[in-house]
Amino acid sequence: MFQSNGTTRRSQQPKLLEQVREAIRARHYSLRTEEAYVQWIRRFILFHDRRHPLEMGAQEVQQFLTDLAVTHRVAAATQNQALSAILFVYKVVLHQDIDRIEDVVRAKKPKKLPVVLTRDEVKAVLQHCTGSTWLMASLLYGAGLRLMECLCLRVKDVDFASHQITIRDGKGGHDRITMLPDSVQAPLQRHMQDVKQLHERDREAGFGSVYLPYALERKYPNASWDWGWQYVFPAANRAIDPRTGSEQRHHVAPLVLQRAVKAAVQRAGLPKAASCHTFRHAFATHLLEQGADIRTVQELLGHKDLKTTMIYTHVLQRGGRGARSPLDGL
Repeated sequence: MFQSNGTTRRSQQPKLLEQVREAIRARHYSLRTEEAYVQWIRRFILFHDRRHPLEMGAQEVQQFLTDLAVTHRVAAATQNQALSAILFVYKVVLHQDIDRIEDVVRAKKPKKLPVVLTRDEVKAVLQHCTGSTWLMASLLYGAGLRLMECLCLRVKDVDFASHQITIRDGKGGHDRITMLPDSVQAPLQRHMQDVKQLHERDREAGFGSVYLPYALERKYPNASWDWGWQYVFPAANRAIDPRTGSEQRHHVAPLVLQRAVKAAVQRAGLPKAASCHTFRHAFATHLLEQGADIRTVQELLGHKDLKTTMIYTHVLQRGGRGARSPLDGL
């Protein structure tokens, strides 16, 4: 249990969630991480009748995490995210060491093989996508991109001459290079010409800046207006950036592509529970089927551990670990 520093001291400081946001932004975490952490910290406080975290400790954290697993039956990854958010507020914001967290009922982490579409199934889904949705879905499959990696692409990171895409600040904060499929180059160039015209209209209207990561806007004041920093897949409308308060054109919202892919899967008549991430699984599996080296696939996917990539070798095997059914020999 922690010792409270007194309500007088706390009342002189910014509200706790405001401190959390400031700490997250100082560490350059994504907006999605910021929103998730704030949500979990708020839920933790409300779960304990609005008590301040300084008035609680490891026991209260254990109770909250156990309730998530037992009552709400959350996934293991969800429970771990909640724990990460709570530890962040204690260690980073409040500068408090929390006791060892024990006796927590852990959410089960099932071992599942990824859902993978065949080449014909991928083709069927893409045939039911149009315009920029087709382009984004094609890059998910053709370059093995994660959803947010595709949506956050900047113009300067697409290299048509070298047939490659540079992924900046991917999962784990790492950059990597992946392929740019030849079949999307021409339609992607036409799309970017339309985007450039949209950017020019924004500038004529007094807008045209875009969010820059890691305080680059302070270092390069005019960079946010440059064409190279614009999103390849911009949103249809401008919006107020919650971090800067300025009106800018952000990238397409994740839900837009997620809904479009889900609708395309349904129209294609596929029984599989396919999503945007399924394209990435298909990318890896089909590369291995073509004889690509597994370490090459690992680099293209941006996996830190080869074991993560190895899961796709299991997908390649036929049912029954490649053995032939005795029924087929009758």
